[in-house]
Amino acid sequence: MQKVLFFLSELSQDDIDWLIRTGERRDISSGTVLIWENKAVETLYIMLKGTVVVSVAAMGDKEIARLHSGDIVGEMSFVEDRLPSATVKTFEPSVVLALSRAALTQKISQDVGFAARFYRALAILLSSRLRGTVKQLGYPNQTPAPGAGAEAEEDFSMAEARFSHLLEQFGVSEVPEVSLSDA
Repeated sequence: MQKVLFFLSELSQDDIDWLIRTGERRDISSGTVLIWENKAVETLYIMLKGTVVVSVAAMGDKEIARLHSGDIVGEMSFVEDRLPSATVKTFEPSVVLALSRAALTQKISQDVGFAARFYRALAILLSSRLRGTVKQLGYPNQTPAPGAGAEAEEDFSMAEARFSHLLEQFGVSEVPEVSLSDA
């Protein structure tokens, strides 16, 4: 869940309110494909509850990752405006906040401050994901994470409150708590 905390810690409360007003809660049954490899993606998803499986056809549709509550799905295709390199399918019944590409693109073009915060949040999210991949490959973490310490704890506390607010607005409960040690 720490991924959404990185993401939300960069956004303002007005940004969060816009996500709530603009996004759509979707209850998705197990086995539903959210993103098809090599097919255009028109939606960015924030996982509110549940698990999705990421697979790649070139690897025999082998599962390469599982994403859970708090993860963001479809962000790479949004940033690059390219076709997805993987398929994402629900592993269990899930709840997502769906944000259309059209609405996000319009907001970004009209609100420079939102655009800067949103893209910075995505950059931090992708950096975190890359660091996790490097760690899985067995490379030691050579430098401390930027923003470590009391200031980071304060940012995460605010981000946790924002995610709780998102969950509350979309009627989602029973999401495991996260702590800084999970980040």
